[in-house]
Amino acid sequence: MNNQNKEKIGIKFVTLIGVIIFLMIPIMFIADLIDERSSIQQQVQQEIAKSSSDEQRLIGPFLYIEYEREVTRNQETKTIKNKAFVLPDTLKVHAKLDTFEKYRSIYKATLYRSINTISGEFSVAHLNELEADKVLSVNLVFGIQDIRGIGLDSVLKVANKEVDMLPGTLLTSIKEGIHAPISVSALSQETLAFSADLHLQGMMRLAVSPLGSETHVSMSANWPHPSFEGEYLPLSSDISDEAFTARWQASYFSTNMQSIFTSCVMRNECTELMNRTMGVALVDPVDHYLKSHRAINYALLVILLVMASFFLLELVRSEPIHPVQYGFVGFTLAIFYLLLISLSEHLGFGFAYVISTLSATGLLGWYVAGVLNNAKLGVYFSLGLAMLYSLLYGMLGAEDYALLMGSLMCFIVLSLVMILTRKVNWYGSAQQSVSKTTCEIDHAQGSKT
Repeated sequence: MNNQNKEKIGIKFVTLIGVIIFLMIPIMFIADLIDERSSIQQQVQQEIAKSSSDEQRLIGPFLYIEYEREVTRNQETKTIKNKAFVLPDTLKVHAKLDTFEKYRSIYKATLYRSINTISGEFSVAHLNELEADKVLSVNLVFGIQDIRGIGLDSVLKVANKEVDMLPGTLLTSIKEGIHAPISVSALSQETLAFSADLHLQGMMRLAVSPLGSETHVSMSANWPHPSFEGEYLPLSSDISDEAFTARWQASYFSTNMQSIFTSCVMRNECTELMNRTMGVALVDPVDHYLKSHRAINYALLVILLVMASFFLLELVRSEPIHPVQYGFVGFTLAIFYLLLISLSEHLGFGFAYVISTLSATGLLGWYVAGVLNNAKLGVYFSLGLAMLYSLLYGMLGAEDYALLMGSLMCFIVLSLVMILTRKVNWYGSAQQSVSKTTCEIDHAQGSKT
């Protein structure tokens, strides 16, 4: 008889494992659905960027000088055109961002309008030797990633005189931006000061390239969830519930910007220049697709814990539960994630999580109470499942501690299972279940006769 009991428990375990594996099929479909909806949101954001303005990156300002010089070769003198670039000695940038949102259907994108106060000076003493009649043009150039975001109120001054800004950079390596022609006589000074109030509209990110021998950058915004990006972290930052401020500083020794900039404008090797930035990304803290994806990563753990609890109830109650009933419980757990993603698109992640949790726990509590003919066990099952979902929600909010919380939860659950079942006679439970079922059948047959 013991061999029969072993076989029955073994078959039950194999069947249960098969049900769990089968349940991973809808879980994978739902995970793919989350990825698909997230991709649609990214496409919508790109479409909004195409119709307004995209992420912004400031490169500059810098001086672009075209001049002629005479070269003698083989007793033949030729006049050739040459160009020179001058990076600022000091560069100060303060960006004040004001965020707003644009919607298309149920999808949204975070945009900003920024007032960028820029100042600094160039050392041009080494250019004094250039003859004025040999200088073809002098331009102050800004590289701007998306010039559609430039506001009409932008002002640029050189040597305390306002200059006109024209579209384009005159360069093939840095195509997007603006340039301002300035007088050749400006090169006769020791230093050349500049200042600008640059109004920009952008989406999600703003970055600054530290072109100066000494660069100071500060940013502030009415956004409480900044993600500091680039190759330079801020020296200091202050993040509150409503806004943030941050400050960066870099020197020529830490940036090697002269060499990197020369590689870009002379050899069109600009990858390193584009990456050598300091800036911020405006992270959406309620990205329900990201949180839903994190939640479904724990789907297997939730299914295992719930199925194990269901199986323990079967053993303790000595009432056989059909694999189809296990399947119904598992499908309810899978539908939880489908409800979560669909509701969060309209109600927000937190409210959607509460509704999905109440729906799943209420349905499963009612179902377990009916299967086991015990309303109290149904209530306990619902409360336990609600507690499990509450712990999962806490893990989603504490991403840095998710692994620790998950490990502790698994250990605690395993400890509880071992404590509750330490006196269970597994063979006896199976035998008791079989005997009870046999008695019920015999009683039914006796009633018919």
